[in-house]
Amino acid sequence: MVDVYRGIHKPLKNFWHYQTYIIFFPKLIAGPIVRYHDIAGQITNREKNYTTDIKLSGFFTFCFGLAKKVIIANTLGMQADAVFKLDASEIDTAAAWVGAIAYTFQIYFDFSGYSDMAIGLGKICGFKLPENFKNPYLSFSITEFWRRWHITLGTWMKNYLYIPMGGNKVSSNKLYRNLVVVFLLSGLWHGASWNFVLWGAFHGTFLVLERLFLEDAYKKCIKLFQPA
Repeated sequence: MVDVYRGIHKPLKNFWHYQTYIIFFPKLIAGPIVRYHDIAGQITNREKNYTTDIKLSGFFTFCFGLAKKVIIANTLGMQADAVFKLDASEIDTAAAWVGAIAYTFQIYFDFSGYSDMAIGLGKICGFKLPENFKNPYLSFSITEFWRRWHITLGTWMKNYLYIPMGGNKVSSNKLYRNLVVVFLLSGLWHGASWNFVLWGAFHGTFLVLERLFLEDAYKKCIKLFQPA
């Protein structure tokens, strides 16, 4: 509705095209988050994407995502759960690091795994869905991390929250406000609890700090580790 109001896409005239988009099972709410105009042309004409090579590519992408989820994420999840179930007095430094690292990679392989599964199923059905992860743990900053992690959610937040609030075309104070508000709402999007609100506040605050001074500090640190 918002895209139609903005003139990004014309109002739909075919009820079944609308239903195909709404009930399209590889299009997950969690990701990839696919807006109608991204695949509208594919709903009416999938001929160029409905080939044997693309179907096989989709099958391999699905299997790769399934392996990420079942073999890697679930295994790491058992290790993380084993640490998190311990009493606080039983957790030493080594156990804390093992639990934190295991959970860090569990959530990535779980999340990116079922995104790959959705993208693979989409290819099998003749749809090209957007990429959702680009090696986020190789990022040099939180700003870069959010360009690589859950890309379709970041795009959604940018188009429907950040830009309507003024985006970058505002004063510095309003820009910082926009960043924090967007990430607070992003936290609530993940779940209605204080943990997620604090998670959003954490990321929003660090994005502001990066714009203030941390980005320059990152660049200096990176230079120290680069070969002469």
